[in-house]
Amino acid sequence: MQESTHIGLDVHKETIAVAVLRPDGVECDERVIANTPTALRKLIARFPDRTQLRTCYEAGPTGYDTQRLLASLGVACEVIAPSLIPRRSGAHVKTDRLDARNLAHLHRAGAAQAAFDHLVDARNLAHLHRAGELTAVRVPSAAEEALRDLVRTREDLQSDRRLARQRLKSFLLRYGMRYPVPRGRWGVRYELWLQTLSFAEPAAQAAFDHLVGACSVRDAQLVAIERQIEAAALCEPLAEPVARLRAFRGIDTLAAVTILTETCDFYRFGSAGSYMAFTGLVPREHSSGASRHQGAITKAGNAHIRRVLVEAAWGYRHRPAVRGKLAVRQEGLPPDLLAYSWKAQTRLHAVYCKLAARRGTNKAVVAVARELAGFIWGAMTERMGAA
Repeated sequence: MQESTHIGLDVHKETIAVAVLRPDGVECDERVIANTPTALRKLIARFPDRTQLRTCYEAGPTGYDTQRLLASLGVACEVIAPSLIPRRSGAHVKTDRLDARNLAHLHRAGAAQAAFDHLVDARNLAHLHRAGELTAVRVPSAAEEALRDLVRTREDLQSDRRLARQRLKSFLLRYGMRYPVPRGRWGVRYELWLQTLSFAEPAAQAAFDHLVGACSVRDAQLVAIERQIEAAALCEPLAEPVARLRAFRGIDTLAAVTILTETCDFYRFGSAGSYMAFTGLVPREHSSGASRHQGAITKAGNAHIRRVLVEAAWGYRHRPAVRGKLAVRQEGLPPDLLAYSWKAQTRLHAVYCKLAARRGTNKAVVAVARELAGFIWGAMTERMGAA
């Protein structure tokens, strides 16, 4: 017998569609409430025994505030992974009878026609949650979420700087001004060359000054935010795990902090393969009978980790060696970790050489990034013999 009351929530910026599925019930009680702490507390106050409540909602742009508020009220709440919610692909039936039933539910819930889809989503969540068909995501702590947002803000600023530089280069191209060094990249010499440019038209000069200023602002912001991230990496609880990740070739402080803040807890992955799948670096597969076909990588995972792993993987095209900055990063680390890092270097370099000759460098680097994810999982879970 079902003893728990399951509540599905469809959370939006201004409203929350609520579907309450009572013990052994089939139909949901539906309503739409305001997305405010007061409205949520009023909703929960309708149930005398909060220990029997099971609530859930889809992860989305509204974040984890709803989950944290419900948890503070003593109510169990899970945040559901949207990509893993079962969907009925064959539900294409529309009849007057179904429309009448839906209108009756809407009227009872006191909702307008525009809220119909939200109530349907909440109703489906309640039923699927009671059936145990939903997969919850890990809710980060407030400190973990704040640091992750700081790292992601750095990535946004990098994109903004790239766009600002592209706009400036396009402006110069329209006026026939080209950097005299063939294939020259943006750097100190390029910035010195920009200072020598001038335009006869005052409006063009003003536009040029604004474009250069936008690039300078983004540069200053990136310097400041990278210092803040590096300072956080020296303090607990990041200091020790960052040091372990920096033992690997191609992974320095910023990449290590990105991996840690996006993963949070490595122990929630039962194997190296499951962590590889989390990064979206595993290949698609369609197998039936005796046939087996693998395609491109799924990309159905964390894009931030995938990016830094692919960037780090380029370092393994070189022969294994411990010198320069890597040697400095490895000073004082445990011998078993250093041996594990060397094992990663030798194996991943061999994988790169083998695949680059057959499939090309880009595919080889992605394959190396996938295996690097496995080595990272082993180092962070202290299962260096299982990766």
